[in-house]
Amino acid sequence: MRQQRVHVMAGNAFAVSDAQGDVETDPGVPVGLFSFDTRFLAHWVLRVDGDRLQALSRDDMTYFETRFFLVPGTVSHYVDADVSVIRHRSLDDSFNESLTVLNHSGDPAELTVRMEIGSDFADFAEVADAAQPPARRVRATPDPARRQLRLQYRRERFNRETIVTSTAPVDVDERGMTFQIRVAPHGQWETDLHVSMIVRGEGGQDMRADLETHRQHIRRDMRDDLREWLDRAPTLVAGDEALATAYRRSLVDLAALRYEPLSTVRRIPVGGLPWAMSLVGRDSLVTCLQTLPFTPELAPVTLRLLALLQGGRLDDTHEEEPGKILAELRYGEAAAFGEMPTSLYYGAADTTPLFVVLLDQYERWSGDTALARELRHAARMALDWIDEYGASTGDGYVRYQRRNTRQGTVNQCWKDSPGAITDRDGRQPDFPRATCEVQGYVYDAKACGARLAREVWGDPAYADRLEREAAALKRRFNDDFWLPDRGYYALALGPDGQPVDALTSNIGHLLWSGIVPDDRAGTLAEQLVGPDLFSGWGVRTLATGQPVYNPVASHLGAVWPWDNAVIATGLRRYGRAAEAARIAQGIFDMAEMVGGAVPEVIAGYPRTLTKYPVQLPIAGRPQAWSSGGLLMLLAAVLGLEPHGDNLLVDPVLPEGLGRIELLDIPGRWGYSDAYGRDRAAGVHGYRSRLR
Repeated sequence: MRQQRVHVMAGNAFAVSDAQGDVETDPGVPVGLFSFDTRFLAHWVLRVDGDRLQALSRDDMTYFETRFFLVPGTVSHYVDADVSVIRHRSLDDSFNESLTVLNHSGDPAELTVRMEIGSDFADFAEVADAAQPPARRVRATPDPARRQLRLQYRRERFNRETIVTSTAPVDVDERGMTFQIRVAPHGQWETDLHVSMIVRGEGGQDMRADLETHRQHIRRDMRDDLREWLDRAPTLVAGDEALATAYRRSLVDLAALRYEPLSTVRRIPVGGLPWAMSLVGRDSLVTCLQTLPFTPELAPVTLRLLALLQGGRLDDTHEEEPGKILAELRYGEAAAFGEMPTSLYYGAADTTPLFVVLLDQYERWSGDTALARELRHAARMALDWIDEYGASTGDGYVRYQRRNTRQGTVNQCWKDSPGAITDRDGRQPDFPRATCEVQGYVYDAKACGARLAREVWGDPAYADRLEREAAALKRRFNDDFWLPDRGYYALALGPDGQPVDALTSNIGHLLWSGIVPDDRAGTLAEQLVGPDLFSGWGVRTLATGQPVYNPVASHLGAVWPWDNAVIATGLRRYGRAAEAARIAQGIFDMAEMVGGAVPEVIAGYPRTLTKYPVQLPIAGRPQAWSSGGLLMLLAAVLGLEPHGDNLLVDPVLPEGLGRIELLDIPGRWGYSDAYGRDRAAGVHGYRSRLR
């Protein structure tokens, strides 16, 4: 049985322990205290009189705070315990743990409380690869006078420190802290342990402390920050209590997954726990697109940062090209010394067109023409990249082939596992590959760029050019990718133009992008909710009935909530509201049954077989685009769409959902309200008001 893991998180810092609150390293498992891709605590074990503690209960108070209720000894001694311990753990800019030892007997208790402390300063990439971290020379400096233990690792300019401080008198040694305590009858003893994570830059200064938001974050109660975040989001009033719970949980998870990169003082969404607690271009762009009707504040800072980091040269190691949008940003040791290309890595074919799409969509929703004008150059560079570098083989399709042949990502689309791009029988095409959904994003980017050029940038000639290019791409794509004998689009084209004939969820992304002719939308809708693709919980990444199908393979048969949100939104774009509602209901039901954060991915088993969504061990929780996906599905069933200075609402809700109200939807119209009833109860309209 898998060991239960408990986490607290704040921004890109997170701590993962066992059910007792202890941390002991396990290869391939992200256990410890991490921040900016470095493990600052690898060992954090509490003992009382030499014994480990056993868990009685746990109170997960918020995403950044939890309490463990513990007793020393073994399970058989629970009922006779004279002593219990409360570990109250929280995480903001630092890791904090309050220890309370309670004496339940009528006699004084003399106890030895020991916190074992250690760090290996492992690069998160080593943990993710299940590699044994190299033996780093960690310097441990006890400072009893300050009640402090300092752990330091330094390699040339790379300097990381962990500083543990106690508020109570303590004996400090190189491996931990020991408290000799005497607790009065029915009394208690307390201490606070404060763990600082230091990222030193030039001149030895803590780079994180240079950010004003970090200093404010320490002084400010994170509960206030969370409350204000929730207050700014629309209020959901739903007869379905499970949906209301999932909605609030998704907003809380999105709050948890915001962090301040060292290059900015505004928070952007990270990918998710545990493997993507950093800026991942695709994940951040998708999350911002999903949340425009709910938390639009995520978009402008994400767009500005990605524009700041936009490619400006040719670099094979980092797969950088002029105009290309970042795939990943990491701060670990391997990235710092060029041992991994991830300090700034550009190996993604879809981030660049999605950047243009987000800029356009954000302006449509918010009316923020100033940002659209500010990022005009970045958007035009992105559009130039599509033609000059993305579609460099001459057939007009954006293709990918890694230039960093040793460490680069093989499949540079959202289905990025090595075997994800395959035909029905498991044959993989040669490179360069042109996946269908990327062409849809490119079409959408050209259409969005044309609208910005015409309505915001004042450049009608450029708009005309982009519209011609988009129309030509749409014609060419529908000739080359359509499989008339199968009734769907090929997953990809190989370098010779040969279609890769697997039936996949990617066809739903084509509806979202608008590249599909109206007369083919019905056929695609039937495929998407047919038994081969639709599991009952959601649309599978790859349909059953194909030899390569595997319900527990992430990109060969599993179900991703974010994927389904895009598909449902695409179906609504083409007037296929019933099919969109069916997909939304499957994901809503899955979220209710699983409970907690919306998982990244679940198995593709038929719902009729398992009766319960089967979670996969590879799935991270929470994930920004999974939480955002639930919001996007809600917007899809309500039919939310900006139209000039008005918000249009066209609700078609799944049966059984009852009545829902989404109040104070932000946008260029000020704030609007949307109302809807399920099909069994009839459809209600909406009203709009300005604050």
